Amino acid sequence: MKLSIIIPVYNEEKTVGKVLDKICRQPLKWSREIIIINDGSTDNTKNIIKSFLIKAEKEKYQVKVINFDKNYGKGKAVSSGIKKATGNYILIQDADLEYDPADIPAILSAAGRVLENKNKYVSVAVYGSRLMKNPVNMPYLYIMGNKFLTGLTNFIFGTRLTDMETGYKLLPAGLIRKMPLISTRFDFEPEITARLIKAKIPIIEVPISYRGRTHLAGKKLTVRDSIGALKCLIYFRFFT
Repeated sequence: MKLSIIIPVYNEEKTVGKVLDKICRQPLKWSREIIIINDGSTDNTKNIIKSFLIKAEKEKYQVKVINFDKNYGKGKAVSSGIKKATGNYILIQDADLEYDPADIPAILSAAGRVLENKNKYVSVAVYGSRLMKNPVNMPYLYIMGNKFLTGLTNFIFGTRLTDMETGYKLLPAGLIRKMPLISTRFDFEPEITARLIKAKIPIIEVPISYRGRTHLAGKKLTVRDSIGALKCLIYFRFFT
């Protein structure tokens, strides 16, 4: 099995190098490729990625880089990475260290257990849930917004998720590549969830660690994104 780790990056000069190093250090049973999408960064992010490429070549890491001239948003960046992915599964990894790459082995193990008990053609998605651990290191308003959107997802789709908005999603690559993804910002999360549910792909959750940031510390999610997620859920449930 091969894992494609897609990393959308926008102005994360303080953390992107650490994230890349941690990903490379993880003891994974699957082979891996790293796909970095520099989403129009204006700080030193691009140079840090260049330095990592030099190291990757020496260490024989499989790395691909996509550079955007301007910032398009997470959804657009991830969709571009999906087109370049050659793995059996795709994992989305944010570049801000809110999600810890040390949780990747547990996510892959969860998928492996399902795939071992089924025939090899069965697909599964694994979500790393931040809300299965207590206490949760996340600002209160984000917790409430997350619970509302997750609760709405469960209500209108008949699911039992605890963290629909999680950024840690392990996705079956063959299926995802066929999906005409349209979201360009953080509405990618509800869109991909809705499409998985409609495709009848089982979604399992595993607890992960999380270190949430505030806007002062660089958090990019806004109220606008929450409204976009709400509209996205309604659209994909009732109009597609």
